[in-house]
Amino acid sequence: MNSPASSSILSLAQLLAGNSTPPACLIEPGVLPHQGILFVGGEPKVGKSLLVANLALALAAGRSRCGFDIPLARRVLICQFELPTPQLALRLSQMRQPLGALSDDHLFVDTRSTGHLLSTPSGINHFLLAARTIQAEVIVLDPLYSAHDQDENDTRAMAALCQSLLRLREASHAALIVVHHVRKSVARHEIGSAFRGSSALHAVGDSYLLLTRPSCQNSTLELRFQFRYTPPLEPRLLTLDPRSLWFAATGSSSLAPAPRHKVQLDDVQQALATMGHSAAFNALRDALMQQTSCSKRTAQLAIARASQQGLLERHNGQYRWLKILQPLAGQSL
Repeated sequence: MNSPASSSILSLAQLLAGNSTPPACLIEPGVLPHQGILFVGGEPKVGKSLLVANLALALAAGRSRCGFDIPLARRVLICQFELPTPQLALRLSQMRQPLGALSDDHLFVDTRSTGHLLSTPSGINHFLLAARTIQAEVIVLDPLYSAHDQDENDTRAMAALCQSLLRLREASHAALIVVHHVRKSVARHEIGSAFRGSSALHAVGDSYLLLTRPSCQNSTLELRFQFRYTPPLEPRLLTLDPRSLWFAATGSSSLAPAPRHKVQLDDVQQALATMGHSAAFNALRDALMQQTSCSKRTAQLAIARASQQGLLERHNGQYRWLKILQPLAGQSL
């Protein structure tokens, strides 16, 4: 007699027979796998929600946009927690114009998503019912922090929240696009690790898109990628058309990645200057971390290196600067 458990256990031959060809990605190349989870993050007001709305409309229309290939039209459910419904409708109406009616029958909005939490059984049931009602192939959650009441600094709480995301994906058979915020100080090399609760998110995410605004190009945004299954795409630049609210890819980023964990000698001098030219070790280290967004270890090494070069003197537990730095400015630690 076959039990429910035995019917879910497959031999290798059975497994390969049913999964010989992996399903195509919904957004190529490799951005949103079939029933995958894509996290989109960035600083506040950088354009995360606009980019995700672009992707939702493009998926619903089956049209390649923003520099991505979208092979087929998909049924998309938007669960949006910040904009009032009339404002969301106005935004989508503005974005709809370049596509015409192509997305009208495939894009759906849950106008009652606010107040429902992924961290509760009733909230999961709400989102699942909405997805099943329209047979959603993609569910957008924007933003994640409005859909839960967990402590994002608590790894166990975030792990439980991620399990809710997995349950929603498995029960709905839909891919998820999740808008999430990032930590305050993010180094340029960070992508997936930049997201709040990243240690838990790494266990469930398939793709990570990080939207940043390079300081030297205020009108242009940079999009960086991290994928679980394939090598990441090269960073690309995006420009927003304020009339249509669509992003357009303007080529690969020409900005060379900044060296990891680099602090300049003049950073140490400047940190001391802001503190009255003398400070205890911990205070100087914390000021340097705040000023350069570096790690604690990098700040400690910077102070040690400056001391070894005779630039810092410690007296009665206080560090002070000894030399004018003009000949050394710009040297890396």
